[in-house]
Amino acid sequence: MTYVAQGAFAPVSRLDSAVADMIVDKPTLVLDIDRVEFQYHQLAQGLGEAHIHYAVKANPTREIIERLVNIGSHFDAASRAEIELCLSQGAAPEHISFGNTVKKPADIAFAHHAGVDIFAADAVEELEKIAENAPGAQVYIRVLVENSEADWPLSRKFGCRSDMVNDLMARAVELGLRPVGLSFHVGSQTRRADMWTGVLDAVAEIWKSAREAGFDLDLLNIGGGFPAFYGEQIDGPMTYAARVMELVRARFGKVARVMAEPGRGLVAESGAIIAEVLLVSKKSDSDTHRWVYLDIGRFSGLAETEGEAIRYQFVTARDGDEFGPCVMAGPSCDSADVLYEKRPVMLPTTLKSGDRIVIRNCGAYTSSYSSVGFNGFPPLDVVVL
Repeated sequence: MTYVAQGAFAPVSRLDSAVADMIVDKPTLVLDIDRVEFQYHQLAQGLGEAHIHYAVKANPTREIIERLVNIGSHFDAASRAEIELCLSQGAAPEHISFGNTVKKPADIAFAHHAGVDIFAADAVEELEKIAENAPGAQVYIRVLVENSEADWPLSRKFGCRSDMVNDLMARAVELGLRPVGLSFHVGSQTRRADMWTGVLDAVAEIWKSAREAGFDLDLLNIGGGFPAFYGEQIDGPMTYAARVMELVRARFGKVARVMAEPGRGLVAESGAIIAEVLLVSKKSDSDTHRWVYLDIGRFSGLAETEGEAIRYQFVTARDGDEFGPCVMAGPSCDSADVLYEKRPVMLPTTLKSGDRIVIRNCGAYTSSYSSVGFNGFPPLDVVVL
């Protein structure tokens, strides 16, 4: 396989060739599974002793899971359905972590019965559910991160504050569980490895406090945050991962088990979406920006345009023409279906209805976010090379 260096906006031959030759009648995500394998090996080499637990939510396409099982990946699952998917493709239950901190008791019981033995928690009630439905299981406590430098910092939905961690671990022991470590997420699309520094400093203090309190921690789950190329230069996956691990070792020393949960960094660059321009218009004769409407929008795969943090790259057959600023929107009748407006996108001034437009590096969080058909527009189709 031959691929250009990550961060350079240039063709990836196999995927681009397939996209160029493909005729579709609705928005279609084309996936190159070989590219997923390439990213996996690059990340694994950089991460060294850390085990990759692929974040299944990023793209649950069966062929991706199958390939990752075959090359030795572990998996981070957020639901019973994701656990069942991984098991169906041959993943060993001991290689699956149930990483959602909000779980149904019945799903905990299912996972435990299937052989999954490690669960995330960030609240007393969650520990009680795990103890009742997965007695004796390993648990790691998710820590709330508040100083993220990521393009898309995660909300306060998951994790507990540092002053709760030791109490939760003590409660886990009382319930007969095995509190084995901590987890955190530095934030999605953390473009440079050195942006992890502040978060790692904070988590290292929590780790130290827990060990001093007598908890024999041996698991550090560093979560995701590994970036993809969306127009701004980033390090290649091996270089990036190696620097992250260098920062981890400097703060935590030797940890028996380190988990990493890349999603975007594994699959984003494996995919391209073929879409179509539906309309190019202006709101007034004096308007300096065109509105470009596509046949794909927030509800059919491009949910990550929320907040305009993820800046997809677009390719058209008219890219040799003059460029001008555009507001981009999806096809639905929902006024929230606007993709980029605060920071307009530069597209050819000759672009018109019926033109094909290719969206690069969108193998992550597109098919998994696509609706069942909001407003009657078809969900994102998926083609695997």
